[in-house]
Amino acid sequence: MKTEENFIDFTFTDILSFLFRWRKHLLIITLASGIIAGAASYLITPMYEAEVVFYPTTINSIGNAMFTDLNKREADVLAFGEEEEAENALQVLKSDRVTQRIIQNFDLMNHYDIDPNGPYPYTKLSRKMKKNINFNRTRYLSISITVLDKDPQMAANIANGIGAIYDTVKTEIQKQVAMDAFKIVEEEYQNKEKEVWDLKMGLQELGKKGILDIEKQAQSISESLYALKASNNSNQAKVRELEAEKDTLAKYGSEYTNLYETLILELEELSMLRKRYKKAKVDVEKTIPQKFILTNAGPPEQKAKPLRKLIVAFAMLGAFFMAALVLVILEQRKKFTAAK
Repeated sequence: MKTEENFIDFTFTDILSFLFRWRKHLLIITLASGIIAGAASYLITPMYEAEVVFYPTTINSIGNAMFTDLNKREADVLAFGEEEEAENALQVLKSDRVTQRIIQNFDLMNHYDIDPNGPYPYTKLSRKMKKNINFNRTRYLSISITVLDKDPQMAANIANGIGAIYDTVKTEIQKQVAMDAFKIVEEEYQNKEKEVWDLKMGLQELGKKGILDIEKQAQSISESLYALKASNNSNQAKVRELEAEKDTLAKYGSEYTNLYETLILELEELSMLRKRYKKAKVDVEKTIPQKFILTNAGPPEQKAKPLRKLIVAFAMLGAFFMAALVLVILEQRKKFTAAK
């Protein structure tokens, strides 16, 4: 048992002694692996990385943001998006709408040399896009679009293009919802206008019958009758005329009151609907940017991949440890065989 323990028990001195004994072998293997890795790295296609960074806006409804009292506004048109807006932006960027636009706008099937008539072309394209195009939320809640490509100008074009596509797609989504909402509000607004018009026509018809302002008219008729009776005026024709007017007021008074009070309430509702209608119309007809660009992508001057120095360093380090491990095993095997 003691002999076996000696085979696997190394001190620092043993390690130094081992490295010195095999220094030539380790040096040759390490240098050779570095040279091979360096040469192999030139076979890897260089990839350039371009990046766009932006903050999503907080605005979903332009009408609410622009035409609502300041103390009632839910969002500021100049405010940067926070966590919720950043997550929403990522979902839009990863949506099929954006993906299809990217493929079409930059002809990625051809750019990535994928045969559309070959086996699983869209699966290959999807894998290639996931490898080369990434969307991430930064620690400051902005959105980073990074694109890797063998052509530095193409990398910048795709990154900037995705930013523009995001703006377009999000606007389209909002416009679609805004249009549906506008149609509902427009219909309600038009119906309310018709109701108000009908009430006004009803009051106009009563006006033709002499019903203009029932309270003032009733007060005026009562005062006139009282004055005639108090003065013992025998103008019976005038009295009959006033009595007829009084009867007309009594006959149509409740209808007038009902129409008038209903008109007041309907006008208030019409006013609120008019405001909603104007806001909804603004949402349909007007647009604002959906993002605040912090960094536009430019053609990168240096490649992002492969990092040849890193490849060579890892290759040499790995070869050194593997060679050392093999040599240790060989030495221990010889000692074990000799011990027998």
